Amino acid sequence: PMASSAAPAMENFGAGCAAVPTDPANKGSFEAMAQEPVATAASGNPLLSTLVSAVKQAGLVDSLNSADGITVFAPTNDAFAKIPEADLKKVLADKKTLTDILTYHVVPGKLTPADLSGSHKTLEGKDLSVMGSGEDFKVDGAASVVCGNVQTANANVYIIDSVLMPKS
Repeated sequence: PMASSAAPAMENFGAGCAAVPTDPANKGSFEAMAQEPVATAASGNPLLSTLVSAVKQAGLVDSLNSADGITVFAPTNDAFAKIPEADLKKVLADKKTLTDILTYHVVPGKLTPADLSGSHKTLEGKDLSVMGSGEDFKVDGAASVVCGNVQTANANVYIIDSVLMPKS
């Protein structure tokens, strides 16, 4: 078979994928997310509700939805829960810091698992490093990909278990 076969490249991987709704009629399912631009797609996914609130708060819904081919490292609700509540509230109230943090989770181009390892310039401007291969990836040395290669209409999403912080 040819190496460019589309099937494996589209497959999701990772233990966290089990938490994603399986009914295609559910807005949070992989099938439903694949039809929608990324911010809209994420809003249906129960793992990503804190991220979606943060994206709305930062006013980034339209720019993410209209981006032409991006990769989003999407922290789960549990990832946000690791941040002390007072710190999280402070960040959510500070639009510039919030925008910097969120855009640090976005890389231009749709990265497939084969492209993921390496250094990538983020929309925030700093580089993000991904190490690993197959189904085992670490982002910035801290976050693990718990459900990878989730397709949306304009983005490949890698759901991660920690919030990434741009190095100051």
